Formats: sequence, structure tokens, C-alpha cells
Amino acid sequence: MPNGSWKIARGKGGAQLPLAIVAVLAVVLVLIGKAQSSLFDRARAEFSDWSAPLLETVSAPVGAVSRWVDGIGGLFSTYQDNLRLKQENARLRQWQGAAIRLEAELTRERALLHAVPDPAQTSVAARVIGHSVHPFIDTMILDAGKDDGIKTGEAVVDPRGLIGRVFITGHHTAWVILLTDLNSRIPVMIAPGNAQAILAGDNTPEPYLETVSETGKVHPGDPVVTSGEGGLLPPGLPVGVLVADGTRYRVALLADAASSGEVRIVGFKNPPEQLPQVTPADLPASPLPLQPQPQPPAQLPAQSQPAAVPGSKPSPSPAPSGPH
Repeated sequence: MPNGSWKIARGKGGAQLPLAIVAVLAVVLVLIGKAQSSLFDRARAEFSDWSAPLLETVSAPVGAVSRWVDGIGGLFSTYQDNLRLKQENARLRQWQGAAIRLEAELTRERALLHAVPDPAQTSVAARVIGHSVHPFIDTMILDAGKDDGIKTGEAVVDPRGLIGRVFITGHHTAWVILLTDLNSRIPVMIAPGNAQAILAGDNTPEPYLETVSETGKVHPGDPVVTSGEGGLLPPGLPVGVLVADGTRYRVALLADAASSGEVRIVGFKNPPEQLPQVTPADLPASPLPLQPQPQPPAQLPAQSQPAAVPGSKPSPSPAPSGPH
């Protein structure tokens, strides 16, 4: 009996000993982890470095299988894309033929009418190097200036449309006032009725139409382009699309100045002829004689005499009375 009981106790003690050791080790690891937190990080990094070649070896066949499956799926998508591109190519060929015919017709009509071509335009590519941070000024800075042929008032465009116009030029930089700026005013034209208007900025993303001519009717969705009035901005530059805003119209701009990196500065090579200034030599030497003409004196009407009775003598006129 005593031997049996000793074995049971020994068996129980043998079962409890590993649990106590594990608990002590856990406490030691926690204390070590709090004392040296970077120890485990270094161990994890060394383990990842040691296992990186193994992971690459294991992931290589997995990636090959994945690419093979994607390739099979890409065959079907390639077939669909090929059909779609063939249809688009056929439509583009039709538009190309129509454009060629229209260009030939336009050239022939211009030759018959002896039409004067539009003035040639010059353009300089520039890069945006800065934006203004003032709350009431909306401008950008370009890395081209007077030394590059930039002039004040020229249009600045990106691949989508008009951004603004140059208002200050340095030797190597230029400041551009954007269409959304509070001080921006440009003449525009609304197609298809060719209605003339003034596009004004108010520091909002969509400038408004300040004045619209009454000759043409405008509707939301009509395209807005520059009219060329004044001879600074070239005509026909795309600006935006007309949007209704209560009692007035606004223009949703095509260009986004905030995301523009490369722009073009467009100007007229042959601007419209300016009228000559009037000088004192052009005025007459002496003023024209514009004195009033003399009027003839007014004649008094004659006093009426009583008619004479036939057979009677005329009564003598009374003698003038004199001093007695």
C-alpha cells in the first residue's frame, strides 16, 4: 500500500512539474520582453531574412500557376477587346472619310470666296512651378517669361481648354490670372447661336456670364469658346459648357488648373490692326463759321382804313394840335 500510494503521488507530482516550469518560463519571457522590447523585433527580422529564400522558392510555382490562370482568362478578354477595337476602327474610318471630304470642301469654298485666313498663332510650352495661396487671388506661375517671347494678355491653355491669361511677365517667369479669379473678365461666344457674352470669375470653380447678348438664345449644355473680341485671346479656344444656376448661367470649365502641369501660352502673330491715334495736326486750323444768321426785322401790320362811300368826300384829317 505505501508503495502504491507513493507511485500515485509521484505520478501526480510528475504531472504538475511541467506546468510549473511553463508558468515560470512565461513570467521570465514577459519580463524579458518588457525589459528588451527590441529583442523580439530583431529576432523576427532575422527570422524573416533567413526564411526569405524559402518563401521565394515556395511562392514561385504559386505565382506561375496564378499567371497561367490569368493568361487563360486574358485570352477571352483579348478576344472581346479585339472585336470592340475593330468596331471602333470602322467608325473612325468613316469619320476620317467625312473629315477629309469636309476639309476639301472648305478649302474649295475658301478659294472661291477669296476668304481671308485666320491670323497665325504662336505658342510656347511652359511648366507650372507655383500656385497662389491668397484667399482672394487665383493665379499660377509659369517658368517662361519675356526672354521666351511671352507677352501680357496672351492665353494660357492645357490639352483640355483655356486656363487663363498672362497678366505679369518677368524675364524668366510669368503670372497667369485664372478664369476663376475675381478680377478675370474675358469675351466669350456661346454656340450654336454665336451669342456674345462676358465670362467673369468670382473665386468659385464655375465662373458666371456677366452679360449675354439678346441676339441669340442659350441653353444649358451649350459649348462656350473664346470670341476673339479685343484681339488678345485667339477665337475658338474651348472654355467650357453652359450650366444653369438659378437666374443666371455659369460655365463648367473644361480645364482644371489645379491638376495642370504642362501648359501652352498662345498668342497672335498678326494681331488686328489698331486705329491710329488722333493728333492736333489732324484737327482743322480754325473752327468752322457756325454763327447764327441775321433775321429780317419784323414788319408791323398796316392799320385798316374804313371804306369810302361812293359820292362822298373824304373827311379831312384832323390838324395836329399845337400850343396855343
